[in-house]
Amino acid sequence: MTNLISAEGLKKLQDEYNYLWKVERPKVVQGVSDAAAEGDRSENAEYIYGKKRLREIDYRLKHLGSRLKHLKIGVTPANPVSVCFGCWVTYEDEEGNVRCYQLVGPDEFDVSAGKISIDSPVGQALLNKRVDDEVTLKRPNGDLNVCITGVSSKRS
Repeated sequence: MTNLISAEGLKKLQDEYNYLWKVERPKVVQGVSDAAAEGDRSENAEYIYGKKRLREIDYRLKHLGSRLKHLKIGVTPANPVSVCFGCWVTYEDEEGNVRCYQLVGPDEFDVSAGKISIDSPVGQALLNKRVDDEVTLKRPNGDLNVCITGVSSKRS
């Protein structure tokens, strides 16, 4: 797994970690404590749910803490000549459909926002390609041949 992340992505993960640690976890701990004080814990839904939520928070905090130690902010060239971390790549498929995606680290991908991981099969296929290069994207529903029409440090 790649340890690159954008500055924006790193801030988002740090904000999530801080929120979970300083706001969400203390609130859940207090709820569990209050529910435990009511007596029988075996049929106390608030206590059972609170303990489950606390485990989920602790798992996420452990994961985020581990990732944050290893992540490095990736630098995107101002005028990239080939597809690289952080750049936006535009391609056209065989049917004339145009797509534009930013290559980001695995901790910040969001396909609906146009961000794909450089570790994904599509990201790997596009990496280091240039404008006018033809690329075959391996997908679960079949291969797709595309032609790269643009590489930029900003969304076009």
